[in-house]
Amino acid sequence: MLKIPGYEDGPLVQGTAYLDDPLFWPVHLGTALRGEDAQRAAFGADWDAAMELCGVLSAEREWPVFSVPLRSRHTIYVVYRNIDGDRGVDYLIHHPAWSAAEPLAVDDGHFMGPGMAWPELLSAARQRATEGLDDPDARLLLLFPTLGDARCPDDATVALTAALTARTVIEEPAEVARMLLGHQGQWAPAHWTLENGVRVNDGGHSYRNPENAFALPAGRLLEISNALNGDEATDQQTIRAGAVSWES
Repeated sequence: MLKIPGYEDGPLVQGTAYLDDPLFWPVHLGTALRGEDAQRAAFGADWDAAMELCGVLSAEREWPVFSVPLRSRHTIYVVYRNIDGDRGVDYLIHHPAWSAAEPLAVDDGHFMGPGMAWPELLSAARQRATEGLDDPDARLLLLFPTLGDARCPDDATVALTAALTARTVIEEPAEVARMLLGHQGQWAPAHWTLENGVRVNDGGHSYRNPENAFALPAGRLLEISNALNGDEATDQQTIRAGAVSWES
């Protein structure tokens, strides 16, 4: 049975096989596809098949997990939390030096996020992985629900359209990309800033807003910023310098 340190809630199983199903992606992105127009554009005539897949993904007996390794040796885990009455998708990040994974975002009725700014999402998607999921389009779409960025650049639509074209059978991927970027999950798009080398935001539900009482500790915020931005050398220095103090 698959294990994630500090996350012991359910029967975790590898979900990798789902990634080759074009219908998986609109199902996974569903909470950002708001309104009938968005649903119609994303699912088209495949609505019934998509709902059947959704039922499989949300079965209590198995919780699909998807792993996105970063070059800093951190791993982002996407977990379908299939608790009856409390279903959702948890986005966690972990490093072998940590005793437990940390939350980045939660996509459910009691959402928490955002977890990433656009530059971080693009960086995490394009980091070369020596093992595990290494397709940048799949990585971008898998992590997209963590996004909440009020200042997405104009070329964000281009990158997202390319990923949708590569991984789905959506007839108008550019239209769906614009819809996705217009909603970006269940939270309001946040404003991100750099403070002493740490990327933080002003979201009222974000673990990466230091003003929130539930925010991650400063050391973790720095390490996560470095990992998402692909700053491997700086990140490893942070791990060595802070491993003991932040494990407690």
